Amino acid sequence: MRILIVRNNYNPKALESALLLEVYLASQGVEFTAFDTDDLRASSEFFQRRVENIDDFDLAVVLGGDGTILRTAAQIKYRRIPILGVNFGHLGFMANSNEDGIIPVVAAALAGELTTEYRTNLRIDVFCEGDEGANGGPDAPMKGSQQFFGLNELTLARGAQGRVIDCAYTVAGEKVADVKGDGLIVATATGSTAYALSAGGPLVAPGYSGLVVVSIAPHSLHSRALVTGPSDIVEIAMDPSSANREATMFIDGELIPIDRPIRRVIVQSGEEPTVLLRYKAESFYGRTSRVFFS
Repeated sequence: MRILIVRNNYNPKALESALLLEVYLASQGVEFTAFDTDDLRASSEFFQRRVENIDDFDLAVVLGGDGTILRTAAQIKYRRIPILGVNFGHLGFMANSNEDGIIPVVAAALAGELTTEYRTNLRIDVFCEGDEGANGGPDAPMKGSQQFFGLNELTLARGAQGRVIDCAYTVAGEKVADVKGDGLIVATATGSTAYALSAGGPLVAPGYSGLVVVSIAPHSLHSRALVTGPSDIVEIAMDPSSANREATMFIDGELIPIDRPIRRVIVQSGEEPTVLLRYKAESFYGRTSRVFFS
């Protein structure tokens, strides 16, 4: 058994619990490696330099809020390594309560006593200006893209000049809408409780494997959020206008540096789900009622 520990290094309680956990694991003869959440940022190469083979980990214990879980999931990607989140943040919709302390939660995980949830994630293919396949079309090749992982959502948003952007999106090969506004979100069911919700999208039960498409501040009286079928692919086309050339891309709340204008983005479900562990599992509807309707 080998455990990856990720701690929110800005939270004193998370750091204190990490020390307790390390002492406990050492006493049980369990091998572990610990990282701060900053080590796992998209722009950081520290984690990749320190970890030769992430597949050797059997469990990831995350001490922090949902943001720390998202960064951990981005390193694990499609490997099915279970993530046990213990909340030391604010919302903690994906994390477990820390009211019992860290040791009972991890002990229950080691004993195989926790509930397992399988969450759909995203595979995101981005084509920039000059890439093969950047101009789209039914016969456009998939090769030549930059690939990214997301658990919550992809966001295409207006750039630093603040000008609205124009894009069009298709679902399952059928054009759905032209969108003019602040941007577009493509979210998983897990991400439906995050930015997509703030932009007017629906709450979707986490077991659903389809996607949610939501416009951000659309310049239209007819814009609506769309929930796709479980295996549908969303394709976003950006024309080469000056405003679109400034468009920015965020994945799970982190700015993704792109060195050329984005022309085409393809979003689909990842090949393997993200695995979350639940301690004293509360139903999605119970959590939704407590967090969003109370």
